Amino acid sequence: IYRNSRGGGIKNDPDVMVVLFLSACSMGSRTSGLYSALVKTVSRPALPHPCDSTYNPGNDLDLDQDPADPLKLLQECREVLINRPAQLQRAFIQTGHGDARQTIRVMQWNVLAQALGEGMDSFVQCPMDALNWAERKYLILQEILTYKPDIICLQEVDHYFDMFQPVLASLGYQSSFCPKPWSPCLDVENNNGPDGCALFFNHKRFQSLNTTHLRLSAMMLKTNQVAIIAALRCRATERAFCVTVTHLKARSGWEVLRSAQGSDLLRNLRNVAQRIETEEKTDTDVPLIVCGDFNAEPSEDVYRNFATSSLGLDSAYKHLSTDGKTEPPYTTWKIRPSGESCHTLDYVWYSHRAFDVNAVLDFPTAEQIGPNRLPSYNYPSDHLSLVCDFSFKDPALVSQ
Repeated sequence: IYRNSRGGGIKNDPDVMVVLFLSACSMGSRTSGLYSALVKTVSRPALPHPCDSTYNPGNDLDLDQDPADPLKLLQECREVLINRPAQLQRAFIQTGHGDARQTIRVMQWNVLAQALGEGMDSFVQCPMDALNWAERKYLILQEILTYKPDIICLQEVDHYFDMFQPVLASLGYQSSFCPKPWSPCLDVENNNGPDGCALFFNHKRFQSLNTTHLRLSAMMLKTNQVAIIAALRCRATERAFCVTVTHLKARSGWEVLRSAQGSDLLRNLRNVAQRIETEEKTDTDVPLIVCGDFNAEPSEDVYRNFATSSLGLDSAYKHLSTDGKTEPPYTTWKIRPSGESCHTLDYVWYSHRAFDVNAVLDFPTAEQIGPNRLPSYNYPSDHLSLVCDFSFKDPALVSQ
């Protein structure tokens, strides 16, 4: 029987309940009583959070707030971090496609929840002092300020209200946050609340049309994973598009659940895109950008489902490979008590018929990362950030 760190039984983890239900489905009509019990258990009230809703998140940007100078803030980060090793040096790889004058820069990053980094994730080669929030938050901000993304998609955010939202709002970002209903951060003493997904965009470049918060489902049952779908309009081109951030179920053995969560997300993306197409009175497909920590290697079903979806999605980071068909060798690299873990789990999907990929940020080498891997004194997360430059294709070409 599954037990969490509070000593609770399986009813405390909705994902375990979903897997039990998936197994029970093969037993035939005798499972109707079990199904009813599971629905009651999984759908019980959780932490209040704005999932399964559509709204306009205008309140997440304080327009009266004094704007911050990003260069001064970046300098402040460097001064605080002066006694730490230098920031990992990374370069953009130009793909030679698209109009660089209308670039939309997107960052995808699992920033590592502070509560998990200090309390649960057991990075055995990372000194605890490297994870102290007083300095680690500056490492995170330094990464964002260095690459100046127009759109930021983050996972494992557990300091949204006291750091990410106010600081990034001062830099002109409008944002939305969707916490996990049963965040593991809440099992950590002195936690800062639940972790979840957060999406930020430069309000001077984009207008918010609406935002949808999702609690992802598997076989009609709600799980503990979430997503945000933001419909935006590019002010320069007047073109509407959708950006999504998600974080699927972690760890080996949960492949079936991840596949079901991915299918649910694809279904919701179709529905939101169709709604925007109706509202915009256009017969052209609304372009999509989908960022996430999928916790899945390219060999998993959930990856294949996205790659073969009727939505016409492709993975931007395949542009780093010589053949244009292969994902990077790693997006996360850590050492835990069970051993070294080096995997490709994070992706930036995009509508290849509507967007060109102008550039992607390369990854540091094994030598740059160092033998103790991630996180470290000079990198705040066990996941590396993915940063891509997109531009809209000529509308005449898209409609062909």
